[in-house]
This record gives sequence, C-alpha cells and structure tokens, in this order.
Amino acid sequence: MDKMWAGRFEKALNKEADDFNSSIHFDSRMYKQDITGSIVHAKMLGDKGIITEDEKAQIINGLGGILEDIESGKLSFDMDAEDIHMFIESELTKRIGDAGKRLHTARSRNDQVALDIRLYLASECEEIGGLLLKLIEAIKDKANENTDAIMPGYTHLQRAQPITFAHHILTYAFMLKRDFDRINDAVGRMLSQCPIGSCALAGTTYDTDRRFEAEHLGFTGIALNSIDGVSDRDFCLELISDFSILMMHLSRFSEEIILWSSWEFKFVELDDSYTTGSSIMPQKKNSDMAELVRGKTGRVYGDLMALLTTLKGLPLAYNKDMQEDKEAIFDAVDTVKKCLSIFAPMVATMKVLKGNMYKAAGEGFINATDLADYLVKKGMPFRTAYKHVGEIVGYCIKNGFVLENLPLEKYKEFDPLFDEDLYEEISLETCVNKRISAGSTGPQSVKKQIEYITEFLNK
Repeated sequence: MDKMWAGRFEKALNKEADDFNSSIHFDSRMYKQDITGSIVHAKMLGDKGIITEDEKAQIINGLGGILEDIESGKLSFDMDAEDIHMFIESELTKRIGDAGKRLHTARSRNDQVALDIRLYLASECEEIGGLLLKLIEAIKDKANENTDAIMPGYTHLQRAQPITFAHHILTYAFMLKRDFDRINDAVGRMLSQCPIGSCALAGTTYDTDRRFEAEHLGFTGIALNSIDGVSDRDFCLELISDFSILMMHLSRFSEEIILWSSWEFKFVELDDSYTTGSSIMPQKKNSDMAELVRGKTGRVYGDLMALLTTLKGLPLAYNKDMQEDKEAIFDAVDTVKKCLSIFAPMVATMKVLKGNMYKAAGEGFINATDLADYLVKKGMPFRTAYKHVGEIVGYCIKNGFVLENLPLEKYKEFDPLFDEDLYEEISLETCVNKRISAGSTGPQSVKKQIEYITEFLNK
C-alpha cells in the first residue's frame, strides 16, 4: 500500500522498518470507532462548507459501505497498511475517488487516534461494567443463600471471630462496586475532552466546529488545549490503574476460593465446570480458573507499568512511542473481560459447605472476645477480662478443652463472676446475632448490606 506521506521521500521504507512501524495488526480493532469519527468529521466539514454537500454524502456513504463490508466479512484488513486510519482512508479513496482524499481536511492522525482510542475504551468499559454487575449479582445471591452459614473470620490468616459467610463474601461486592464506580468516573473524565480538531498539535486554519463533533460523538466537552488534546494519555493510565485495582480484588477473592476449596479448609466446592484435574494424580480437583485470575493480575500490573514507563520521558506533543499505548491498554481490557466472564459463573455455581464452616468456627477459640465481653458486662475492666480469658484459653489448650465444654466449676476458679449463662453468651449463634453495630456480621446488618447491593444493582 502506498504511504499517504510518501511525497516527501525519495526511497521506499525498508520492509522490516515498515513492519516495525505498522500498527494495523493491533489497532484494526478500532475500525468502528475510526469510521464513526470520520463520518461525524465529514458531516462537520460539509456543514461548515469546507467540503461540498456532494462530497460529504459520498464520504458518508462510502464509510458506511466499508463498515458494512468489514462486519460482514467481505472486506479484510490489509496488513500492509500502516494503521487502521490509513487503511480506511485508502479504501475510501479506492471506492469514491478524490472525494475520499478530502476527508482528512482539518485533522491529523494524532487527534484521530486520540479520538478513536477514547471511543473504543468507552465502549469496552460499558461491557466491563456489565460483567462487573453480573459478578456483584452472583455474590449478592450467594450471600442471600448463606446468611445463616457461620464460619471463622480471620486476621493474619488465624481464626479470629465468628462471622457469617454472607458477611464475608459481601465484602467483595462492596470492593467491586467501588471498581464499577471508579471505571465509570474515569470514562466520564475521558469523554469530557474531545481531542478531534486539535490536528497535529497546533489546531487548524479552517473554521471548524469542534463542539459539533464532540456532541455527536458522545463527549461533554472539547480538549481546550490542542497540544494536550493529542499528547494526553492520562485516561489510559487511569483506566489501567482502575483495572489493576479491580484485578487485585479478583486476585484476593481467588486466593480465598483457592484456600476454601482445599482439603485443609473444605469450606466450598467449585463446580466441575470451573476446575481441572491432574495428569498423574486422579484424586485432584484443581481450582485452576481462580489460579489463572490470580496470575493474570500481574499481567495487568505489567501493562500499567509499561505505559507509565513509555510516557514518563516524552516531550510534547505526539511521539511515535505513544503507539505503545494501545497494546498495553488493549491487553488490560482483554484480560479484565476474560477474568470477569469466568468469575461470575464460577461464584454462582460454587457450593458452600456450611457444616465444615461451622465445625471450623467451633475450633480455635474464636468466641474468646465474647467471653471477655461477658465479664465486662458484669463490671470488670476490659483489660482485666482480657487477661483472665487469655489464661482460660491457655488452660483449655493444655487440657484439651474448648470454651464451650470447659466446666463451670473451672470457670469459677478463674473468676466468681462466671455463671451458667456464659455458655449461651459464647455460643456461635449468639456471638453472631448480638453483633448489632452498623456494617457488622449481625443478621440485621447483613440484611441491610444485601439490600444496599440489591438497590445498587437495580439502578
């Protein structure tokens, strides 16, 4: 394919250099956004009298035909093209002649690519948002089914206090809601500054209507500085940063699923559809999907670091280095979509083993704080109660007791304030049910958390 910029040069570009320079093999995914932007640009040019009405109509019809042919499979991308912008412009010129050459009036590939990538990411983020909502809904449903499932809550990966599985898993719903909000906020900022019309960096001598293009492309405003319009990639960084936080949340959730589904915990069982076996050990049922999500988190982190490193030393305005933005952000988008697509059904089909959770909650003295609170309610200072309960736990460990089966007589040896009612006070059900503070593991609090997430999903 002839280069649009070839007039300045006496020699053709070296084949290897041409391949190295080309981006068509990865930016071709933006064909729809490129055509959409070009149609609006042609409308603006025609409405402002920069091109004729006939030329405007030819360009718009020609671009519509190219889009239809690409999506039907009749037209394939020319991998000898430098990029998607040159491919579409060249194809348009083939179809409609000189009118196609007028399309690029009052714009540059610099502002064109800045526009295309914003439009593309906005579309992809809409899909990612939908996938996030599906996962949040799966978590909410799983919580609703397990409001009575008592399990040990952990700190330092040590059994700490009794909670419900619903309370625990809802934590991830709140994390993911923040991810949803962050991505939406980032898209709002991204679509507040339409770059088209910034041209190469200095704007144009033509009397264009940048606000017309911005409005018809879904932007709420224009880039107010043309150099910023073509050199800004903050929106890519912000989105990959948001994706990295999202992947961190998925990775933490994956880690717990991996632990919970192991024989050492056996709190959940993953559906066969989301596990694999071993080539040598027939008993194995591996949580490979969760492990892959955990592993792919590092990949998205790498995309963020790659783009930060690419941009950190660039002078204004556009530099060819910025072509590297697309592979990083595209990889992050693809990875996030794949992980979310697998995660929601994995959670939805996950079986919760309530009996095993309850048994684990009955071990490890996770009601010790409640025993201390029992003494505090009878007038003892908390630190004194804490010391007494620590001594009791030590005695139980040495002598094979748990708090629930230590005889009352032995309790009274530690302190006469203990009475028969202590056993009810330290039952796992009581420990959970008496948590009445907002946001706690208590039934009413968990109910409100589920209602909050449900209301968010309904919006």
